[in-house]
Amino acid sequence: MSLRNDNRQWGSVAKFFHWVMALGILGNGAWGLLMTGMSPSMSKINVYALHKSIGLTILALFALRLAWRLFDRAPPDEPAPRWQRIAAHATHVLLYGFILAMPLSGWWYNSLHGYPLQWFKQFNLPALAAKNDDLAHTAHAVHEYLFYLLLLVLVGHVGAALKHHVFDQDNVLRRMLPFGRVRHGKPSPGELS
Repeated sequence: MSLRNDNRQWGSVAKFFHWVMALGILGNGAWGLLMTGMSPSMSKINVYALHKSIGLTILALFALRLAWRLFDRAPPDEPAPRWQRIAAHATHVLLYGFILAMPLSGWWYNSLHGYPLQWFKQFNLPALAAKNDDLAHTAHAVHEYLFYLLLLVLVGHVGAALKHHVFDQDNVLRRMLPFGRVRHGKPSPGELS
């Protein structure tokens, strides 16, 4: 498999960014929802620090993904009705927006609380805002609602990919799977997966 995209499918670098970020976002989101119920302790502080570090890593991966996307052109869209292509591109824009907004809103929330922000205890990052406990509650709500909105768009994204794979039997999902091989032509009924 090529590192770069070609006319049929995404390359291994794009696939790496897609799947690692997807796992990181879902895992860190679940982690974030679970950690809020922890009782105050040193363990809770460490769990929060890990959540923040993973969020910052996702932000860095997002920047690298955007840079790679500007360097490596996307494969052409699979044949589909115009409204589906527009919906797919709009969904990707929303996903990118939420992927950027999530860690930035967390960073903002952390700054408003006046907490230091470290990346895996290696270095500190600057605050995005001055300490403001009243605004911190709003920032927390923004961070949490952004996650729910991201999940909603993600359900549509995954649902559309599965629809293309199961019902349309095209290569939309196959060309992004880590070890997926695209089909040439329409499969016969015995080839369905």
